[in-house]
Amino acid sequence: MKRIVLFVLTNLAVVVVLGIVASLLGVNRYLTANGLNLGALLVFAAIMGFGGAIISLLISKPVAKWSAGVQVIEQPRNQDEAWIVETVRRFANQAGIGMPEVGIFEGEPNAFATGAFKNSALVAVSTGLLQGMTREEVEAVIGHEVAHIANGDMVTMTLIQGVMNTFVVFLSRVISYAVDSFLSRGSDRSGPGIGYYVSTIVLDILLGFLAAIIVAWFSRQREFRADAGSAQLLGRKQPMINALARLGGMVPGELPKSIQAFGITSGVGKLFSTHPPIEERIARLQGA
Repeated sequence: MKRIVLFVLTNLAVVVVLGIVASLLGVNRYLTANGLNLGALLVFAAIMGFGGAIISLLISKPVAKWSAGVQVIEQPRNQDEAWIVETVRRFANQAGIGMPEVGIFEGEPNAFATGAFKNSALVAVSTGLLQGMTREEVEAVIGHEVAHIANGDMVTMTLIQGVMNTFVVFLSRVISYAVDSFLSRGSDRSGPGIGYYVSTIVLDILLGFLAAIIVAWFSRQREFRADAGSAQLLGRKQPMINALARLGGMVPGELPKSIQAFGITSGVGKLFSTHPPIEERIARLQGA
């Protein structure tokens, strides 16, 4: 709950800072004189920035179950399922978090953790991961996902995304209004024109790409921490190194977009990738 409060307060602080800076620079007076209500824009940016983000966080677990086809293990049906549940339980106890739900989904090698709260999260592994790795390597992957939960990465990623969304919404509309005012100078029309709407669309896309790069960079740093967290839970680095090396020789399973950042691996271009290259992750662990 403290992370949720921090999430809301941080985004509110971003909105307040944007308002203060705009006022100090005279942007507020200029835009108000030209018909743009900056206060309303700040409220809109806040709603767009963290309103939708926090809703997506709160529904992340049921959405992940549905989109990935996760079968939650209510009662283990065999020794493998019993082992997975016990492994998650052991790591959760070590990490000081509540027992997550545990699930399995069909697909190529991958795993993920999700959920709004540390004490009611979900850890899911794919059938391809279970079939293609040794138990020790699967253990390391599970440790990696439990470390994500213990580090509060789901909330933190949502926080970063919310902050970026707030900046994108606010800045794109401020700049677009300024562009529109410049293009329509001398005109007696009131309200925004086509220049505003076109500029807003273009800037939403351009600034959105920039925001995505920043969020992806942060996500990659978070992966290094989860790798180290797995090594700490297991008491040694080699199992995680072996698991990463094994993943490097596999075709990773595609996860739904909503949970890609919380998988064990990702295959997107470097700038937008939520995960560092396998080689970098292994080198970081070896050097730790």
